Amino acid sequence: MNIHEYQAKALLAAYGAPVPRGFPAFSVEEAMAAAEKLGGPLWVVKAQIHAGGRGKAGGVKLCRSIDEVKAAASALLGGTLVTKQTGPAGKVVRRLLVEEGTSIARELYLSCLVDRETGRVAFIASEAGGMDIEEVAAETPEKIFTITIDPAAGFQPYVGRAVAAALGLKDDLFRQCVKLVAALYRAFTEKDMSLLEINPLIVTGDDALLCLDAKAGFDANALYRHPDIMELRDPDEEDPREREAAEHDLSYIALDGDIGCMVNGAGLAMATMDIIKLHGAEPANFLDVGGGASAAKVAAAFKIITADPKVKGILVNIFGGIMRCDVIAEGVVTAVREVGLKVPLVVRLEGTNVDRGKAILAESGLNIIPADDLDDAAAKVVAAVGGEG
Repeated sequence: MNIHEYQAKALLAAYGAPVPRGFPAFSVEEAMAAAEKLGGPLWVVKAQIHAGGRGKAGGVKLCRSIDEVKAAASALLGGTLVTKQTGPAGKVVRRLLVEEGTSIARELYLSCLVDRETGRVAFIASEAGGMDIEEVAAETPEKIFTITIDPAAGFQPYVGRAVAAALGLKDDLFRQCVKLVAALYRAFTEKDMSLLEINPLIVTGDDALLCLDAKAGFDANALYRHPDIMELRDPDEEDPREREAAEHDLSYIALDGDIGCMVNGAGLAMATMDIIKLHGAEPANFLDVGGGASAAKVAAAFKIITADPKVKGILVNIFGGIMRCDVIAEGVVTAVREVGLKVPLVVRLEGTNVDRGKAILAESGLNIIPADDLDDAAAKVVAAVGGEG
């Protein structure tokens, strides 16, 4: 789960990290009131969406008067912001952050994340912070410094010192950085974050470190331990299909392809997406109905897939262990009869009650294409949508 920048900064401030003074605003009037509270002479009005690249997309505006704050808020609120991370559809701006202006002497990069290769929490730092950090990582990886934390030893002060040295900080700035890294680690671990990114971390004109931007993501499996974080959830920023899937206890992630997938088991779902790509097409989603889904749950999953306008064909791939093939078949038939079938549907069943499941599909009278195995299923669905097959 992700949260907005202003929420992340409030969380970091509670752990002692330095952040600019600012207030969230949900209307033009609130934005103007926030500017009045902050005082001048410079304000920054920031669009609040769950995506990076807002500055380059025009979502961050510098204002030198209350009238300019009003104009910026009017232009941003209700508009659609398109960045590299939103996709071409963009995201509607419903919230703003109004902050005091800050003098910037240097822009640095600092993040904390779970390093999947080492299984450890890692800090990543670079002197080349700012909007082009992705290009820095791709073109000059030697400018990126990484240090992992041994879980047996836990966080030690040398980690902060190593980060400060990598950022080229000295004297008081060095000490500020050591303190900041410790605060970020506490926030990261205590709140079960998966990512905490400060970009840019700036050195101000009066030699102070300041978290000028903040991005925080949380491990969804640990949210039950953090009701305070759950309260920060913004459903408007979530894919409506993913939100509906969560309500039915389905694991669903929207992708960019045109072959809808419904599978039981995460490993089998990954293999299904791989073989679709092998046959020259792209999956439209990851969808795992789980090992013990009911016919109603399967029907709900099918409806979510068919609601995606990009989907040109559907592949149902089920291995019946705990899940019975006849239950899957009943759910598919029920869903097709309710929502209709406007695209090719290929079904591959194997395992418990497979013969009964195939019979249910055959006797339904619906235009369902049966498949003998996974490769056959992928070839048929790709061919059905006009791919290589």
